[in-house]
Amino acid sequence: MIASVSFTGACAAKKTETATSTTPTEFTEDRGTSEGPVDQPTNLDAVYFDYDQSVIRDDQKATLGSNANAIKSMGLGRVVVEGHCDERGSDEYNLALGERRANAVKQYLADSGVTATIDTVSYGEAQPAVQGSDESAWRMNRRAEFKK
Repeated sequence: MIASVSFTGACAAKKTETATSTTPTEFTEDRGTSEGPVDQPTNLDAVYFDYDQSVIRDDQKATLGSNANAIKSMGLGRVVVEGHCDERGSDEYNLALGERRANAVKQYLADSGVTATIDTVSYGEAQPAVQGSDESAWRMNRRAEFKK
């Protein structure tokens, strides 16, 4: 009976952990295993978005181009793009918007010839880069970042 309870708890935790992610389950489970970490891009720059938009801004295309070249030159096999939003909007809306932003970046990288596996995840407003409730903070929170 105890084993059954523990198993159920583990399943519930897993569902919560991946509920906002479009990352394949096997990728999430591979992190930190004895097989080693996934590729860890550390020098890729964030990409910023306009309010309530998931379209890549013209002024961000150079940053994405540099990121694409870096991914290719480092020979990365896997990259994770995280979509983020500012605090305005409902949690559900912001999760969907963050996902659209991450997918827009993924598509741009693929169109730029990146052959690495690109996984996406949305955090919505849950992980702000800057605390605050004004345009200077919101501008920095409307972004896509590259993580391990």
